[in-house]
Amino acid sequence: MGKSGLQLSVLSYGSWVTFHKQIGDGPAEELMSMAYDAGINFFDNAEVYALGESERLMGRVLKKKGWDRTSYVVSSKAFFGSRGKENKPNQSGLSRKHLTEACHEALQRLQLDYLDLYFCHRPDPAVPIEEVVLTMNTLIQQGKILYWGTSEWSGAEILEADRIAKEYRLIGPSVEQPQYNLLERHKVETDFLEAFKTVGIGTTIWSPLASGLLTGKYNNGIPEGTRLSLEGFDWLKDGLIVEEKLAKVRQLGEIAASLDTSLATLSIAWCIKNPNVTTAILGATKREQLEENLKALDVLPKLTEEVMERIEKVLSSFLRQV
Repeated sequence: MGKSGLQLSVLSYGSWVTFHKQIGDGPAEELMSMAYDAGINFFDNAEVYALGESERLMGRVLKKKGWDRTSYVVSSKAFFGSRGKENKPNQSGLSRKHLTEACHEALQRLQLDYLDLYFCHRPDPAVPIEEVVLTMNTLIQQGKILYWGTSEWSGAEILEADRIAKEYRLIGPSVEQPQYNLLERHKVETDFLEAFKTVGIGTTIWSPLASGLLTGKYNNGIPEGTRLSLEGFDWLKDGLIVEEKLAKVRQLGEIAASLDTSLATLSIAWCIKNPNVTTAILGATKREQLEENLKALDVLPKLTEEVMERIEKVLSSFLRQV
């Protein structure tokens, strides 16, 4: 994971949207078991996912499976809070109070003694970065977290956190969790270049399939039971179901077919080909989806320079606009 000594599987499994909202304990256990047996060692979560219920579900599965704790990595993230509209002051954000209390609550819900990774889920302009760095180091010293990172921070904010950590001789962020996929590329490919070079930051990228858009399943509408059909996710649907994006998805589907693979598998393989991507977080809700996603490792060798150029040609006009 970047310059750290932590080793993450190149594919990982996350619970955003899926756990509690789309699947319950049985399917979650089946999918986590399947992921673990396939070599996945990182399971991603956050306080805000299903307002804490996602962590509770994952905690129940982990306790039931009884896997060797040293064999897997678990994360949580703090910023949005776990009480939704009931959040009171200090129950969200990156203050020392909320980061500390959110960590304690995550450990209780996940039924764990420590978190391997703890992310600041968004930047917080109301809190000095010095306070964030000092709080994360206190949690490390207390043995409650092992590594800390950021999610959807800017490159400049990551560099500032690293600078402050060095100034105080503390541990800076070692990982960032940005969105990265064929249609969302700016941060990983442009904004973070200096952070990759000077900080050696790792990345646990989310939404490699653009919330399912890059599977092609939304090419002709929104099927019932899919992520974009869920209540409360109109904001996600409105940004994805755009005809220009769908047109690109159809063209990318043709490239996938020429490689005798699915668009989903091609899209994940394309993400992990980037040397600055430590791991791509998968969010499958069905066994067959996860099986297909895992084939990305087999497709990776097929992404020759010629294939990558074909992909860039399809996306070039779209990327210039965004």
